[in-house]
Amino acid sequence: MTRLATALELLKKDARPAELAGMARFGINPEHRLGLSVPAMRRAARILGRDHALALALWDTGIPDARIVAGMVAEPARLTSRQMDRWARDFSSWDVCDQVCASAFRGSPLAWRKVPVWARRRGEFVRRAAFALLATLAVHDREAGDERFVAMLAVVETAAADERNCVKKAVSWALRTIGKRSRTLNTEAIETARRIRQQESRAARWIAADALRELASEAVQVRLRGRETA
Repeated sequence: MTRLATALELLKKDARPAELAGMARFGINPEHRLGLSVPAMRRAARILGRDHALALALWDTGIPDARIVAGMVAEPARLTSRQMDRWARDFSSWDVCDQVCASAFRGSPLAWRKVPVWARRRGEFVRRAAFALLATLAVHDREAGDERFVAMLAVVETAAADERNCVKKAVSWALRTIGKRSRTLNTEAIETARRIRQQESRAARWIAADALRELASEAVQVRLRGRETA
């Protein structure tokens, strides 16, 4: 049995077709899906281990669950620019986009380069990938300096007028996550949100309100002050 066949057999054991209708209610595209839970996919990825060739083969199946597992078993350093672009173009559901950004793309040496490139694309999920990846980097890239995120706030501001639900939620996510990283970035993100609020767009006003509600909250401010004194 090939590695791909073994992997698919492993995934199909945990299939939950009865869950697909419920997933659809949360905006998850149910087409060709097995209905696996995230813990089940993570468990399968641990069993399979890192295997870049298998990741590419799983991706080519077109099965969303298999594509999420592909991101988990991929070797980020081996992802080429072309492969990342192709996977981003193939996204057709927000959960696959977000999971792959968090598991595979954020570890790639190309990650930072892809954010502004994908943010200029018109495809809904390619553009979402830009901001899902940026949000993930804000949480996990502890080596990046504040200036790198400040530069990305201009990219956030430019995309704030996009009315598509999957895009505007990712833009807000990125803005809020950057603003919770440090006191400096909190100030910069709040100023960005206030400029976004002035845009003539319902999406921009929603993003600004969503970000300001969290970033200016007492809970976030106390947490950031605590980091400074720790």
